[in-house]
Amino acid sequence: MTTPLNLVLVALDLLGTFVFAISGAAVGVRHRLDVFGVLVLSFAAAVSGGIVRDVLIGDTPPAALVGWHYLATSCLAGIVTFLRHEDVEKLRNPVQIFDALGLALFAATGASKALAFGLGPVPAILLGMLSGIGGGIVRDMLVAQIPVILRSELYAVAALAGAAVIVIGKSLSLPDVPMLVVAVGLCFGLRFMAIRFGWRLPVASSRAR
Repeated sequence: MTTPLNLVLVALDLLGTFVFAISGAAVGVRHRLDVFGVLVLSFAAAVSGGIVRDVLIGDTPPAALVGWHYLATSCLAGIVTFLRHEDVEKLRNPVQIFDALGLALFAATGASKALAFGLGPVPAILLGMLSGIGGGIVRDMLVAQIPVILRSELYAVAALAGAAVIVIGKSLSLPDVPMLVVAVGLCFGLRFMAIRFGWRLPVASSRAR
């Protein structure tokens, strides 16, 4: 039975797919890939996190590989970015901004879906984080970049915060949709502030011998 919450989660999942696909396509254009390469990168960035999420909770085959909506959404985003990449690049740090939005959306929906499948609070938070960071990791690895999660920027921490809001809201029996909005806003806000003001996690100091 389809519930309003399920419809909201599907809508957010597709929106996350679209924005992550834009970030992947933008990276592909910057690396001067052909149109097929751009579409591959957009699809990989868009669905990798969701596939990891679905496999780990046992929802197989993953939704991204069953429904045509995810492929169509990522291809649409990839084609638009390929054809209008100059307009996309006019945005400030377009890859990072779209990546931040995708991170926030997938962290929230990933934690929500994990709870719906009976996972406990800690696994749900971790799965929300994995849902958010998976697409960015695959995107960066395909173009031989160090994944952003391995740098000192606030990335996984922002996803953890967003996923934690979902879990806390569920434990307190708070309304689902408002908590989704708060979770997405918190995760995106933390990531955006990290991009805007250079917020970083501490790194180990090293001295040359």
